[in-house]
Amino acid sequence: MKINRFGKAEILNPQEITLLFSEGFVKPRDRALFGVCLYAAARINESCTLLKGDVIGAIRVRSKLIIRAYNTKGGQDTREIQVHPRLKEFLEEYSIELKGRNPHLFPGRHGLGHIHKASADRILREALRRVDLDEQGISTHSFRRTALSTMSDAGIPLRHIQSVSGHRSLSALERYLGVTEAQKENAISSLAF
Repeated sequence: MKINRFGKAEILNPQEITLLFSEGFVKPRDRALFGVCLYAAARINESCTLLKGDVIGAIRVRSKLIIRAYNTKGGQDTREIQVHPRLKEFLEEYSIELKGRNPHLFPGRHGLGHIHKASADRILREALRRVDLDEQGISTHSFRRTALSTMSDAGIPLRHIQSVSGHRSLSALERYLGVTEAQKENAISSLAF
């Protein structure tokens, strides 16, 4: 995983996300895979190991994505996450080409097992080169950090974000979130005495 100078995966800006999802990921599978990382704040291994049955009601109004405890880092609790409308689009587009008996949502090479996270990293590197984005600091983990930091920036309570992220403690989640220069500036400017 590439990391920034602070030892963390870079947080993507809206322009980078638009570029990657409109021009970078040319295959519906790749948009769906990285869409799960971004719109469900999932770790890459959680996305890679999803089963077809873990996406409930992809065409229903209130669809859910289930990340099973045995696929989480440290075998934490199973999480149910509402499917974001954009992720729903990606999953519907991808489901047209999803065939075969393999139970995994993202089958591996030759339809066996699931796609490996090293393969996902290669796909991301190719997409970054395709849209001419600097690879330094951007990794598959950038999608998760971007999602969680964006929720925090929007004022979503940390307990709610924690239920999506699956972090065991609020302190672990807080260390994970990015702090921008604009946020620091807003914090200082709030001191209007």
